[in-house]
Amino acid sequence: MELNELQNQRAAKLERLRAADIEPYPTRAERTHTIAAALEHFEPLAAEATPLVLTGRIVGARRIMGKIAFAHIDDGSATLQLWLSRAELGEAWFQRFRDDLDTFDIVQVHGHLRRTKAGEASLFVTSMKLLTKAINPPPEKWAGLSDVEERHRQRYLDLIVNHEVREVFRARAAAITAMREVLDTQGFLEVETPVLQPLYGGAAARPFTTYHNTLGQNLYLRIATELYLKRLIVGGFPGVYEIGKNFRNEGVDRSHNPEFTMMECYQAYGDYTTMMRLVETLMRTMCQAVNGGHTATYQGQVLDFGPAWQCMPMAQAIAERTGIDLVAASDLTALQQAIASAGLHVERKPTWGKQVDELFSAYVQPHLVQPTFITEYPVELSPLAKRIPERPAFTERFEAFAVGMEIGNAFTELNDPFDQEQRFLEQGRDFAAGDEEAHQMDVDFLNALMYGMPPTGGLGMGIDRILMVLTDRPNIREVILFPHMRQREG
Repeated sequence: MELNELQNQRAAKLERLRAADIEPYPTRAERTHTIAAALEHFEPLAAEATPLVLTGRIVGARRIMGKIAFAHIDDGSATLQLWLSRAELGEAWFQRFRDDLDTFDIVQVHGHLRRTKAGEASLFVTSMKLLTKAINPPPEKWAGLSDVEERHRQRYLDLIVNHEVREVFRARAAAITAMREVLDTQGFLEVETPVLQPLYGGAAARPFTTYHNTLGQNLYLRIATELYLKRLIVGGFPGVYEIGKNFRNEGVDRSHNPEFTMMECYQAYGDYTTMMRLVETLMRTMCQAVNGGHTATYQGQVLDFGPAWQCMPMAQAIAERTGIDLVAASDLTALQQAIASAGLHVERKPTWGKQVDELFSAYVQPHLVQPTFITEYPVELSPLAKRIPERPAFTERFEAFAVGMEIGNAFTELNDPFDQEQRFLEQGRDFAAGDEEAHQMDVDFLNALMYGMPPTGGLGMGIDRILMVLTDRPNIREVILFPHMRQREG
């Protein structure tokens, strides 16, 4: 590796330590307490002068004041000040701390707890061991790594210097745990389904394609888990769920990442109203786990996940915002003429369903700030959902929204194999008309349905977007540890 000047300075210190028979990367470490545990029991440990062994990374500036020195260490649980004296530590190690140790080095320290004259809890160090010599120095602005793109590229450094980022991912873990607890309590079985699939399906999206050399077969990274999970309902499980990665070959923006985490669940003998109540329960529980209550603040807007959510059919929502009647504008030409007559500006789409979706996305979705269910989606947008018996052009489907983002999607699942076959055929015609995200024909799934799937409610929820809302993060990259980044040039 080619090192810069600062790295070379640290590498020279490493060699000096080795010359003094100090191994800068020893095999073993020991500790008696985490820093958090030591602080939690500070008073009795300090009163009894209990010997402690702590470990951690040196963070912040080291202060050398003649025969006394101060530093802080962080072990991931908390931060603690070290108080070092030449008399207690000994001349050799005090000099090494002063001359050869640096910010970001990881150390093991022995000592006992005491408060300084200023009242700060500290470990009075009696001996020290170097556990890891850091060759890279901290960023120039120790107060934080502020370049957003660099933070995402070097998440490890972001986590070191921006402690609030760690809390986001602790919140993420707490929210997912809470979600699992709700689903497990309600009798859902957690399962795993294939990531590599011979046929992609379960959503409207373009897939990533790969190739299996031994089988001589194209495979696809899954865009959804839906069709495999519904096969399990056919097989007799009363309720199943999966939390895992999906992959969609789509653009990147503040709410989209090509690789993202979804929870999908299916409940036999349920319907989309069953899933509405489940969404409300899940969001209340996850919000409680993250924020200690049923409200969350997102970009200054207080969201309340406690009461029953607002609920509105899609056609009504579009009519209220645009004046367009979807029943009257029931084909692509009529809809595009209605959009032009209303003086609205949306991208033209190749199918009626896609045009409805574009109109909704442009003129309705941004206004859905408080938790809201939009229901009764057109059949053209819902190839896997049951029709509403009295309005067969629309389906028993809802999408859940908050702060203008879709965070969930649910159906009363279509279990009529002949209707499902016709939907697939219609999607095939849409694909031929230019809709690259149209659903593919899945003959094996049709075969599964012909064995009989009970009436079923199904739900998918975007974990990343939910965490954006609950942790007040305006970009999806802030809640994904290693988001996809454009390759650097050169």
